Amino acid sequence: MKDIIKFFLKNMGYARMKELKQAGFHTRRIKQILEQGKIEKIKPGLYRLSDMYGTGEFSQSFIDICNSMPKGIICLISALEFHQLSTINPSKVYVALPNSDKQNIIKYPPVKVFYFRNRFYDLGIDEKITKTGKFKIYNAEKTICDMFRYRNKLGEDLALEGLKNYLKRKDANIARLREYAFKCQVKTVMLPYLKAMVIE
Repeated sequence: MKDIIKFFLKNMGYARMKELKQAGFHTRRIKQILEQGKIEKIKPGLYRLSDMYGTGEFSQSFIDICNSMPKGIICLISALEFHQLSTINPSKVYVALPNSDKQNIIKYPPVKVFYFRNRFYDLGIDEKITKTGKFKIYNAEKTICDMFRYRNKLGEDLALEGLKNYLKRKDANIARLREYAFKCQVKTVMLPYLKAMVIE
């Protein structure tokens, strides 16, 4: 058993069935440690060590999702909360995928998928690395602009809350925010609010 656990640890606590088989581990042994609770199934063919929790309120579910959905990027309300720009606690993790990518969606952790066109999908991606893995998430400025893009679906109040909280931060970069507003095509919607809040 120790050799399988060691294999998982070398891979940041995650392994796919095909990788385990290629390493010489029989499916019977994998099933055995799964039944013992040493590993957990995230989705068919993808497993995680059971004791990989404890990396923070957000990051473990984000890591699971990005391992299950390699093109997935944490976005919108989930990114807003991660960047401490909102007090809302979504029941699902909001994930962006490229518009052309229609892959199978995982059931757990629960996700809400948004398909972004390439010009919006490729902008403002940050990679966060933790002790148990990594995940991709949009930066604060891109997140605010995305909230304005989806204001009709998610609520303009959330977009305004994010903008207001961002402007209170010491590291707020208004020039960068304007740049993303232009690239995300929300300049005419967002900039009047930005101007009014800066003047206040």
